[in-house]
Amino acid sequence: MTSGLIALVSVLVFVVRFAREPRRVGNAVWFLIALFLTGLWLLSLFNHVEWAQIAIIALVAIVGGLGALALPWALIANGVVMLRKEGRRLANLLSLLAGLGLLAVFALAVSSLIFDDQPLLRVAAMAVLFVTGYLAFLFTALLLYSILYSRVTRRARAGAVVVLGSGLQGDRVPPLLASRLDRAVQVQQRSPGALLVVSGGQGADELTSEADAMARYLVDAGIPAEQIVLEDRATTTSENLRFSVAVLEQRGFSGPILAVTNNYHVFRTAVLARQLGLRLNVIGARTASYFVPSAFLREFVALLVEYRKTNAAVLSFLGVGPFLLFMLS
Repeated sequence: MTSGLIALVSVLVFVVRFAREPRRVGNAVWFLIALFLTGLWLLSLFNHVEWAQIAIIALVAIVGGLGALALPWALIANGVVMLRKEGRRLANLLSLLAGLGLLAVFALAVSSLIFDDQPLLRVAAMAVLFVTGYLAFLFTALLLYSILYSRVTRRARAGAVVVLGSGLQGDRVPPLLASRLDRAVQVQQRSPGALLVVSGGQGADELTSEADAMARYLVDAGIPAEQIVLEDRATTTSENLRFSVAVLEQRGFSGPILAVTNNYHVFRTAVLARQLGLRLNVIGARTASYFVPSAFLREFVALLVEYRKTNAAVLSFLGVGPFLLFMLS
C-alpha cells in the first residue's frame, strides 16, 4: 500500500510538471524516479509469490550485468567508427572516452575486491562508483525523457516551422541538414500553409549562407518560394531560435511554432528555448545510427555544463565524501 502511494505521488508530480512545462530538465529526473518507484511497486505485488520475485530479480540482474559488460565495448567500437567517418575532433572522441572510462571504473572496482587489505583503494573505488552512478542516473534520465519528449511533439502541427542550420559543404546541403529539411517538409504537408523558416548564416568555409542553400533545397522539394522565410544571420542555436522568432514577429505571425533539429539535439534545444522565453516546441529528424551515441553524449555533457554549479556540488560531495569519512574514522 505504502509503495503504491509513493509511486502514485511521484507519477502525479511528474505529470503536473510535464503539463505545466515539458521543457524542464528537472522533468527528466522526476520521470526516471517515477519509473523506478512504479517498478518497485509492481515488484511488491509479487510479495507472496516467491518464484516470481526470484525470476524478476534474476532477469534484471542478467540483463543489467550483460548490459554493463557490453556497454563499454560498444562505446569503444562506436568511437572507432566516429574517428574513421567524422575525424579526430574532441566531440567525436566522446563515445571512445566513455567506453574506456567505464572499463577503468570496472578495473578499479575489481582491484578493490582483490586487494582487500588496501582500505584506501576501496575508498577510491567507492568514490568513483558514486560519481559514475550519479552520471549514469542523469544520462539515463535525460535519454529516456528526450525520447518521451520527442514522441509527444512529433505529431504536432504548426503555423510556422523553424529549421535550424548545421553547416554546409561549400554551398551544398549535407545529409545531416537534409534530414532536418525533409522533416520540415513532412510537418508542412500536415500543416498546409505553414511558413518554413530556414535559419543559418554563412560560415568562413561556406560559399553561401545556410539559409540560402536550405531555401533552394526546399524549392527543389516542391515547397512554394512564398512559404519560405530566410533568416541568414544566425551562427549558434540560440541565435537560430531568437532571430527566427523575431523574423516571424516582424511579419505579424503569432501562431504555434515548431523548431526542427536532429533527434539527439531535440531536448537541449527545447530547454534553451525555454531559457530564452520563447514559446515553441522542438521535433527531431533522423540521424545516422553510428552518429547517435556520440551525439547524445555530447548533448549530455552540454547539459552538465549548463547546470555546472549544481552538478559540481553533487559530484564534489560524492567524490570527496568517502575520503572524508575514511579520514574521520
